[in-house]
Amino acid sequence: MLFKYVAIPFVINVLVFSGTVYWGLDLFSALVGDYVTVQDAWYWQIFATVVKIIAGLVTAVVVFFAFTVVGNLIAAPFNDLLSERTEQLLTGVRDDEGFSLRKLGADLWRVMGDEIRKMAIFIALMLLLLGFNLVPGIGPPIYAFCSVLLTVFFLVVEYTGYVFSRKHLGFKDQRQFIAANRMSTLGFGLAVMCVLMIPLVQFLTIPLAVVAATRLCCDGGVQTG
Repeated sequence: MLFKYVAIPFVINVLVFSGTVYWGLDLFSALVGDYVTVQDAWYWQIFATVVKIIAGLVTAVVVFFAFTVVGNLIAAPFNDLLSERTEQLLTGVRDDEGFSLRKLGADLWRVMGDEIRKMAIFIALMLLLLGFNLVPGIGPPIYAFCSVLLTVFFLVVEYTGYVFSRKHLGFKDQRQFIAANRMSTLGFGLAVMCVLMIPLVQFLTIPLAVVAATRLCCDGGVQTG
């Protein structure tokens, strides 16, 4: 059964989400407090409403990405175990290598190193995309489209990455797999992104996404390189 492998990521996700929401509320208060003061004029009330809406959207986006990035980073070693156990159940092939602290330590460093690199690249690309918002008219729509596309691609890379990393397959192999299964991987990424936006449901999204991505890789015939 996978329950014991899901339990720890679930607890981590609850704690991380609670922390990001609390921080997000502080961010929202700061954004609103800096630009909105008590005024009676009707035009000022309209301005205050617009600022609150924008601040709310900014806060929601920041909380979403903070939860996704931090949650995945902290839970990465447990997600790797969950992916490995899922693959064993799907294929019937078990790892006969015995337990050792050296192997456990190496796996932890490998997973955390991979996560830090992926998160750094994702954040850097997101910051670069923000520049589109400076282009009048067409800039914001281009940013919205590209940011969604990048997020979907990142989610696919993130969750299928546990299988590829464990099999010592590189990013080139992962890109080839995504290209060969573009419709199924696109559907997977969009589904994960949408579910992550549903309140409370996102607590289970990360471990469920790990299981689904592992199934996707197994169905796609990912083999040891």
